[in-house]
Amino acid sequence: MRKLTGLLGFLAVVLLSACGGGGGSPGTTQEQYSITLRADSTSLPINIAGAGPGMGVGAPYTTTLYVSGYAGGKPIPDGADGVFSCDMKSNLQSGALYYLDGDSSHETQTTDPSTGDTITVPTAYRSITLGSNAGGNSFHFHAGNQVGTVRITCTVTDPRDSRPYSASVDITVGAATGLPASIQAIAQAPGSLGVQGNIANLRTSIDTQVLAWDDANQPVPNPSMANLQVEIVGGNAASGARLLSGAISGASIQVKTQGGVGLFALSSGSSTGVILLKLTMDRADNNVANGIQDPVQQFYPVQVFDAVDHGLLAIDSRTTMVTATQDLPSAGALAAMGGVYPYTWRAVSQLPGGMSLDANGVISGTPKAQGTYMVQVRVTDQLNNTATAIVTIEVAPPPTAP
Repeated sequence: MRKLTGLLGFLAVVLLSACGGGGGSPGTTQEQYSITLRADSTSLPINIAGAGPGMGVGAPYTTTLYVSGYAGGKPIPDGADGVFSCDMKSNLQSGALYYLDGDSSHETQTTDPSTGDTITVPTAYRSITLGSNAGGNSFHFHAGNQVGTVRITCTVTDPRDSRPYSASVDITVGAATGLPASIQAIAQAPGSLGVQGNIANLRTSIDTQVLAWDDANQPVPNPSMANLQVEIVGGNAASGARLLSGAISGASIQVKTQGGVGLFALSSGSSTGVILLKLTMDRADNNVANGIQDPVQQFYPVQVFDAVDHGLLAIDSRTTMVTATQDLPSAGALAAMGGVYPYTWRAVSQLPGGMSLDANGVISGTPKAQGTYMVQVRVTDQLNNTATAIVTIEVAPPPTAP
């Protein structure tokens, strides 16, 4: 029995030696695939203006990416399209992939909005495929108008065993401070109210959204505390009007934005005319619950009617007297009657220095000198009817220091 065991062991050693020590024949060994991916720049500015992609110093929003595949440290064999598959894995609004190879199949014809001419532009992709040239290839990423970090992943598949190998690179687009720099109010269409108890079936409450952006033109992040303050500050229809947000109701409320959007409702009172709202955020810390240190503000008027048929267009004389104080921020709202809402306003004559009239009918600013100013204004309705009036702006002297 011992002799038989020894013989079997000897035969096993001979067989292993004949097969190369148990590792397989040297002629059939497969060297593992690998892949690398790098970018000329992994940080790009945000493309607010919507500039097109390109290469070189004149294209600061575009970077070139380089992908290479190896088999045991040597370049993989060359191949046609489909050797490398590359795609964006996140933040699809922050940019797109481009070939920029001059191939007409990678370009799109479109109309130039400024000239009306037909032009050819590179086509934007979320995923692209590339061939292998000496084991590698290149493509491009072009930044969009939304801040974010984009992950781009390229994959190569070993044709011998169909096993994929991948590499990724992250590219950061823009930089956001997260602190408000500008705000804009948008009211539910048609942006006007009916007085309480009106018999024309006009709505007496209107949803209003406030869009809040930081200095990179990105929505401010969701806050932990209220970051938007809304106040009813004037207008001849302000009496009885109130702001609504969930369980909160009153002439002044504080709300949180979500995705850079604040939402509240405005309920009318019993008077026609205009309600003037003041919207305020705090750039210091994006928090109004702890006081306002660095205000970012906008004034927004809402018209109030009592009937569907408004009659002839005219400027409401109850709003043609505006009071302000020298060297202090001041605001007043004009109202129109009749015509077809919405209205567009403009000043025909010069306003006091430091003040302006916007298209919504709000006179605001910080007047530089006291005095009485007579300003001619014009309002235009949706049917292009117009009406003019003289507005008196009384600028009081600045308050005396205590």
